Amino acid sequence: MKINGKVVIITGATSGIGLATAKMFLKNGCKVYGVARKPYAGGDFVCYPADVCDYAEMQRIFEDIYGREGRIDILVNNAGMGIAGAMEEASAERVAQITGVNLTAPCVLSGSVLKYMKAGGKIINVSSVGGIMPIPYQAMYSATKAGVEVFSRALANEVKPQKIKVCAVMPGDTKTGFTAARVCEGENERAKKSVEKMARDEQRGKSPESVARVIYKVAKKKNPPLRVTVGGTYKVLVFLQRLLSVKSVNFIIRKIYCK
Repeated sequence: MKINGKVVIITGATSGIGLATAKMFLKNGCKVYGVARKPYAGGDFVCYPADVCDYAEMQRIFEDIYGREGRIDILVNNAGMGIAGAMEEASAERVAQITGVNLTAPCVLSGSVLKYMKAGGKIINVSSVGGIMPIPYQAMYSATKAGVEVFSRALANEVKPQKIKVCAVMPGDTKTGFTAARVCEGENERAKKSVEKMARDEQRGKSPESVARVIYKVAKKKNPPLRVTVGGTYKVLVFLQRLLSVKSVNFIIRKIYCK
């Protein structure tokens, strides 16, 4: 499917997976617009400074882009945050914050962009393998990413008559600044050891460019799958969890992360 000239909006576009994805679409002739809280120093695409949870501002941004281009073809809901620690030490404020950024924002923005996709389009939501194989001491992160995957499937049925496709892309461990930016709450020692292991795994993980390539391939497909796992190892793990009981999967995860 030809993608040259498509108008693409990417949230969380100034670092990590978001920036790699923006550059991937730019390299292939797309018109890229970013949204991020951090200023973008580059001049290769327009990046609006905004919080994805400021829905009035996000609506204004969508209107501005549509006014410039007369269309919006692809929305990549990539912006996200991490909170780690034992749930007994989690603050209600942090729980609300991660839910807002990781789950509520993609849902609201997906609904808001639909009226601008007059000739069909694609919504690509960045979920996580952690949404299918939930990680202890990252319970809220896993919960929000599971919600993104389920939401994507539900939305896909709603928008099928409008020729709009929806896909959840699920990376595993990825080497980005997300690791250092993750908020770690509390003093639980088991949680600290678990988070340290997660951080090591992430820093040995796949590059953001590898995830960007998958997002780009999804955007090119006429009929993309409802969800895509990034990386051969993680594809195997996701497949195996379908064959095992929920209890068995949880046992394996506990052995990895709860030492």
